[in-house]
Amino acid sequence: MTELPLDGLRIISLGQVYAGPYAGKLLADMGAEVIKIESAVRSGRGGRKPQPGDPDGRPGETPYNRSAYYNELNRNKYAVGLDLSGEHGREIFKKLVRISDVVLENFSPRVMANFGLDYPTLRQIKPEIIMVSISAYGQTGPYRDYVSFGRGIEAMSGLSQVTGYEDSQPLAPGIAYADATAGLHAAFATLVALHHRRRTGKGEHIDLSLRESLIPLLGEHLLDYSMNRRSPQRRGNRDSSAMFQGCYRCRGDDAWIAIAICDDGEWRAFCSALDNPPWTTEERFATSSRRQQNQRDLDRNIERWTTGHRPDEAMCILQQAGIRVGTVSSADELTRDPHLWERDFFEMVTHPEVGTHAHPGISWKLSHTPGRIRMPAPRFAEHNDYVFGELLGMSREELAKLAGEGVIARVPLQ
Repeated sequence: MTELPLDGLRIISLGQVYAGPYAGKLLADMGAEVIKIESAVRSGRGGRKPQPGDPDGRPGETPYNRSAYYNELNRNKYAVGLDLSGEHGREIFKKLVRISDVVLENFSPRVMANFGLDYPTLRQIKPEIIMVSISAYGQTGPYRDYVSFGRGIEAMSGLSQVTGYEDSQPLAPGIAYADATAGLHAAFATLVALHHRRRTGKGEHIDLSLRESLIPLLGEHLLDYSMNRRSPQRRGNRDSSAMFQGCYRCRGDDAWIAIAICDDGEWRAFCSALDNPPWTTEERFATSSRRQQNQRDLDRNIERWTTGHRPDEAMCILQQAGIRVGTVSSADELTRDPHLWERDFFEMVTHPEVGTHAHPGISWKLSHTPGRIRMPAPRFAEHNDYVFGELLGMSREELAKLAGEGVIARVPLQ
């Protein structure tokens, strides 16, 4: 079996909801041993709360193991049930820190300090430990103790302000964009800190704010305001850098295609692909500036053509002409896309309580050390014996005693 890039790296994950689990998933996919620590009381915050994505629409007797949300974010991980609210649980956690490389958490800043497990404390236990702290607004500043999910951060970052239709309210994206962005940043920052430690022997504390991971994506708007005192306006599907851009209805039920034209050469190729209908030679569409001024009329004319074609037909015609175009894909269409299957993007994963399903695979292709889904998301506390017994050397009698005291758990409290 091919060695993976992060083989031998051990990460303790206290990831909650999305951002932390997503960062851990990315690192686990590349071979890191990610040990997910969960509370029997707060297991729902780790994504185990029953979700609409339960297989066959049935939560079953163990809904905390079955949701699509949880299974996607926690593949390739180990899981233990451990109560950090008491001294015994915290002592066990500290023992894990001594044999680990990274601690990953995305609580609000006060939580780890309240546990007595903040970075200064962990550094005393293991000076070279790397701690990744993901929070809404960061570990410092006047907002540090404010709590938020991605939706609030997308608003506070300015993303919602530029998302939506002209003269309408701000909109949120259809996914937890801030969490995903923060998770990517966290995984990258972890690798940077590991590289630094390899060179210097020193650990680091990574202070990562969801808000600050998202704001740089709006850098052009901030710079435009700095230079011109011009605030961005919501433009729907349009883009100021494109000659015209839009999303157009096609033939079929809820069928759409996105089209972008960037220069006059592409405009001429677009017109030719449409067989040069008479409206393309009208004076109001003669130049780039006039097309932008009359975009609504232009959209109506384009949609007369697109509604006569299925999205895949329109895409084929326009791509052959060199036009930047893509169909608006549903989940059903994505899971049947032959291009993705030929590239081995989807992987079939079998879970003992969920069954066999196609999971999105690794987003990048390494030629010699490609990551892979080695095991499904763990059932609650599935690896107590491995982590507490094999790694920490605790006896069965000790584990039974701690379970009786509620320090470790094998099932979440309902």
